[in-house]
Amino acid sequence: MSASERQAPAGHRTDGTGPGLLEPAAVGRAAGRTAVGAEQEPTLLDVVRRTLAETGAEPTPARVAAALRAHGRLLGDSAVLGVVEALRSEMVGTGPLEPLLAEPDVTDVLVTRPDEVWVDRGRGLERTDVRFRDAASVRRLAQRLATSAGRRLDDARPWVDARLPDGTRLHAVLPPVAVGSTCLSLRVVRHKAFSLGELVAAGTLPPGGERLLRAVLESRLSFLISGGTGSGKTTLLSSLLGLVGPEERIVLAEDSAELRPDHPHVVRLEARPANQEGAGKVALEDLVRQALRMRPDRLVVGEVRGAEVTDLLAALNTGHEGGCGTVHANAAGDVPARLEALGTTAGLERAALHSQLAAALDVLVHLVRDGRGKRRIAEIHVLERDREGLVTTVPAVVWGEHGFREERGARRLWEMCGRVRRPFGGGGEPLHARQFFSAADAEPVRSERGSR
Repeated sequence: MSASERQAPAGHRTDGTGPGLLEPAAVGRAAGRTAVGAEQEPTLLDVVRRTLAETGAEPTPARVAAALRAHGRLLGDSAVLGVVEALRSEMVGTGPLEPLLAEPDVTDVLVTRPDEVWVDRGRGLERTDVRFRDAASVRRLAQRLATSAGRRLDDARPWVDARLPDGTRLHAVLPPVAVGSTCLSLRVVRHKAFSLGELVAAGTLPPGGERLLRAVLESRLSFLISGGTGSGKTTLLSSLLGLVGPEERIVLAEDSAELRPDHPHVVRLEARPANQEGAGKVALEDLVRQALRMRPDRLVVGEVRGAEVTDLLAALNTGHEGGCGTVHANAAGDVPARLEALGTTAGLERAALHSQLAAALDVLVHLVRDGRGKRRIAEIHVLERDREGLVTTVPAVVWGEHGFREERGARRLWEMCGRVRRPFGGGGEPLHARQFFSAADAEPVRSERGSR
C-alpha cells in the first residue's frame, strides 16, 4: 500500500506538507467542520506548540483543548483529536515521514531539502510528494530524533549517526556542512529476517542457490559478503545466520545493531561513540576482542571497516571457524585490496595481512544492485594466493542467464563443502535447481576440517 493510500489521521497532511501538521482551517476541514476564525489565525498550531513546550507537557486531548481555549479558539472533538495526533507525530514520531516508514517495502527514506523527500521501496529511489514546511522543520526533526537516540546534533557537532529506539538507522548533517538544508537519512531495519526461500522468490538468489549457501554454512566455512551501499549485505547475512544450528552460540559485533537473525541463541554487541567529554568510546575492534571471550561458535562482524579486521582474521585463524561478516566493495576482486587497506590502518604489514587472509577466509559472496534497484548475488568466489603470496579471488559460480554457472574456482568450492563429486555439470554449463544436489545427497555433508 502506498503512502497516499493510507488513511492519515485528522489534522495530518496526506501530502506531507509542513512539519506533519495542517494549519487550523485545514484541521477543521479534515474533521468535517471549519474552525471558527481559523482563517484569521494561520499560526494557531505554532501557538499550541509553544504553549505545550513551555510546560513540557505531552499533547493529550485535554491539554490541547486547554491551549486552544487559552487563545480564544474552540474546535470540535474530532478536530482537537486531529491536532493531538499531528502534534504527537511531530513531537515523538517522525512527522510527515511516518507514513513512508510504515510501508512494509520501504528500506530507506532520504530528505535532501524540505520539498525533496526520496524513498526506496526496493526498486531504486523514487521522489515522493511529501513536503516539510521549511528548512527549520527538517532541522527540528533531525535534532529531536538524535536526542531520542541519546546523541547530540547542533552547530558544534553538525552530524550524527545513530540507532533510534525502534532500530531505525539515523544519519543527519546540519547546515552549513550540508549546503542549503539539513540532510536526513533513515534506514529501516526489519525485525524479521527473510528466509532463503523468500530471497529466491525476490530474485536475490537463483533457484537452487540456497542449497549452496546452506552447504557453506553447514561446512563451517568462513566467509565475507561484499557489495556496494544498499546492495543487501545485511539482509543476506541475517538470513544465512538463521541457518546456523540451534545448538550454536552466535556473537555479533556491530557498529550499529542491524542484524536480525532468526536464531535462538544470539549475543549482540554494539559500538558506542565518545560522549561530549570525549570519553567512553567503545570501538568495533574492542567488541571483537570481547566477543572472543564469550565462547562464540560463530563470530560475526556486521561490517568490517577498520582496525577490527586484524582481530577478526586472528580469531578465524585460532579455531573460530564459520565466522563471517560484510565488507564494502564494488567488485569481488577488490576485496583483498580493501582488506589490505584496512589492515594498514591497524599497522599490519601487507605480507602479514595476506598470510592471515589466506588462512582465515574461505568464501566471498558478492552482491550487486542493478539500475532498477534489484539486489542479487552476482557471484561467489574462493581465494587463492598468487606467485608473490598475495591473495586473489577466483570466481567459483556466477549468476548467468539461466542461474548459477560454474567457473574456475568451482572445484575448490565443492571440495571445501565436503563433496567428493561435483554437484553440477561441466564447467560453464548453466546450473538449474534440479542439478544442484541429487536426491541421495539432498542434505549438505558436514566436513571435518582440520587445522588451517
